[in-house]
Amino acid sequence: MSGIVGRLCTALIATSAIAIFATGCGSDVEPKAIAESSSTVADSTTMSASTTTSKIDGQEGTDAGGDVDIDVNIGDCVKIGGTTNDAEIDHAVCGSDESNYKVVAKAPTSDECASDIDQTYYETLLGQEQGAVCLDIDWVVGGCMDLGPGGLDDEPARIDCADSGSDVVQVIEILQGSTSIEDCGSEADSGFEHAERKFTVCTATL
Repeated sequence: MSGIVGRLCTALIATSAIAIFATGCGSDVEPKAIAESSSTVADSTTMSASTTTSKIDGQEGTDAGGDVDIDVNIGDCVKIGGTTNDAEIDHAVCGSDESNYKVVAKAPTSDECASDIDQTYYETLLGQEQGAVCLDIDWVVGGCMDLGPGGLDDEPARIDCADSGSDVVQVIEILQGSTSIEDCGSEADSGFEHAERKFTVCTATL
């Protein structure tokens, strides 16, 4: 399974194995997103059962400050889209068709986000980062996401599991305290490992 890729856009965002970059529009404030590579996508072969939880402690980070135009709290969800040169970020209801990322922490700079987050949205002023929003994909157990073919403008999108897509996965379970896809049950054939925050998203490729 291919990883999720981010891109740098006007509203910049970054995802696991993807990078998003953007520049500001008519302003000295430049929002940017950088792809994070530490959230590992893995193929599963031998797997064993583990405890599943719908609440992920690793997604309950801290608000360490920083300043970005969008007003979001930890636990809120957003929709990131647009193009490489004109990214867009907006509020969304978690688990809805519009939502593709969840806010897991806020920091003065993107470097201060956890190393295994899926995406980062940050803004700069005169080349200096003013604030960063640390993001994970808004996974829903039992739901499906189209991760896209891996192009620069691709962002994960919620999709009906019966629909076709470029790279569709269904979330089988989310394991708290796990750092390996080997802990996933037999229904999963792939997944996303988060070694620093110790949780694994187990998925099945459709």
